[in-house]
Amino acid sequence: MAKNKVEKRIFYNNEECPIRNVVAQIGDKWSSLILFALVDGADRFNSLKSRIEGISQRMLTQTLRDLERDGYVERTIFPEVPVRVEYELTKMGRELVKPLYQLVAWAEANHQAINQSRKAYDER
Repeated sequence: MAKNKVEKRIFYNNEECPIRNVVAQIGDKWSSLILFALVDGADRFNSLKSRIEGISQRMLTQTLRDLERDGYVERTIFPEVPVRVEYELTKMGRELVKPLYQLVAWAEANHQAINQSRKAYDER
């Protein structure tokens, strides 16, 4: 008796693939941390840098630019002396962090099990 064969998805390497084009960007090492830091409200560059341990100035700059380009973060320049720049989540950025909260909650709930699995794998 033959089982019905399910056609498997193909993940194309182009701009039309939402996983490569959208999810990969927010799933990188720093983007989610920056988004969650901005959940607390608008913040300045140096404050973000001090709150996200391990991120370099260059990486924070580039990631903020990428998040701004994608429409998740808005950069506001205040014409003061010295100039003040703040970053905050846009409406789309606030919508994005909602499902990310679910992922973070899952990660917190499974963190210990994942660490145990990694340890068991590494000991083999």
